Amino acid sequence: MKKLTAIALLIAVSLSAFAQEKEKEIKKGWSFGLLPTATWSTDNGFQAGAFGDVYYYGDGSTYPDPLHKISWEASYFTHSHRMRLYLAYDSKYLIPNMRLNASVTYVNDPLYSFWGFNGPAAVQNFDIWFKRDLKSPLDMSKDVNYYGMSRNMLRILANVQGRITDHLNWAAGVNFWNWKLGAMRDNGVTDKGSDTKHYYDTDLTLYNKYIALGAIKDGEKDGGMALELNAGVVYDTRDIEAAPNRGIWAEAYLNGNVLQNPYMKACAYFRHYISIPIPIPAGNPVFAYRLAWQQTLLGETPFYMIQNVPLLVQRNMISEGFGSSNTVRGLRENRILAEGFAWVNTELRVKLVNFKLFNQYFYIAMNPFFDAGIITKGYRSDILQNAAVDNKIEDLALLPLDKGTSIYDASKLHDLVYSGGIGLKIAMNQNFIVSAEYAHCFYAPMKADPWIGIGMNYQF
Repeated sequence: MKKLTAIALLIAVSLSAFAQEKEKEIKKGWSFGLLPTATWSTDNGFQAGAFGDVYYYGDGSTYPDPLHKISWEASYFTHSHRMRLYLAYDSKYLIPNMRLNASVTYVNDPLYSFWGFNGPAAVQNFDIWFKRDLKSPLDMSKDVNYYGMSRNMLRILANVQGRITDHLNWAAGVNFWNWKLGAMRDNGVTDKGSDTKHYYDTDLTLYNKYIALGAIKDGEKDGGMALELNAGVVYDTRDIEAAPNRGIWAEAYLNGNVLQNPYMKACAYFRHYISIPIPIPAGNPVFAYRLAWQQTLLGETPFYMIQNVPLLVQRNMISEGFGSSNTVRGLRENRILAEGFAWVNTELRVKLVNFKLFNQYFYIAMNPFFDAGIITKGYRSDILQNAAVDNKIEDLALLPLDKGTSIYDASKLHDLVYSGGIGLKIAMNQNFIVSAEYAHCFYAPMKADPWIGIGMNYQF
């Protein structure tokens, strides 16, 4: 972790544009942050590509908030073979008295992991995840990735905010999604010393099992489209947006789909940043916490949208599911899928040192954290409960689970899931923040390898 952090710092410094400086250490003009995505994550393996932010501060009067911010990424993951393309724009100044946030995202996931519905209730065995040494009992020439499927996603979104009173804004937005789902797309692996290739058995998967049970419906198993409209209010008293020292940031809004499978969700997020008066030269520590809840009120979310976590302002390229970097750290990506869930994130942000280098302002910080979450409304629980009684994995010699084991345990639906860990941050000009976090899940049924995530920004 220390090596990765040092490398990230060196590259960020060497590739940063040299902007002019005011006497009182404020930035003006353009500032560029560029990093290679030479990272590794538990979910997707090594990432190759590049990402970065472009800031324009103008005459510096709005610093540390930029007049305009452009974020982008182009990357590929070696383990999951995921490809991501992303371009986003954010500004509070393009339209007078309004904030605009817009982005285009494309993700190609040929080996996406599907863990089932309702998190703790979906009984799993992580020992067989993405392993090439387990053979299919249906075809011994093929390997097994029981949790594999594929998906392609195109998302186009635009959100705006306008002032009601001091610190209180109205907010509205539109989000278009196009999904293509299916069996794994596997290029195979060639055996050493031969021309023989091994492929995954694309029929022997939990995705196909759920289709057979009716938990994934015929009309959505291949994907679909969604056009989500959202409207609500935002209360914001933060002193700095990227990494606040004090203030509150709260949102409450409704989010509904008007295409194909209509539904309506309620979303509420409360974030609080408290400066602790301890005299550390680099700055006071900050205790930050987030209380979050989202739940479907009307209709039913289609399978291809169940992992989405609606947000008015995107801090990360992908905002999905319970788990990974967006909600409860320490869980597998999208490990918990449900119609409603609530979670809490708490962390202590401590600046270790700040310094100026090549006309740029840096600080290094650490953030020990604790996360927890719970399902408040299950997803298609009745279908899966019947499957737990009537459909057991008895017809397979292969064992994602032991013979006769149920694939669903309704008694665990509302179990509290919790995790903890620590992060390290390197910030340039208080906005371009490189993040590395390590977390471990303490809820025994979901324990897996320790989770590592390296990317951009604080989680909230």
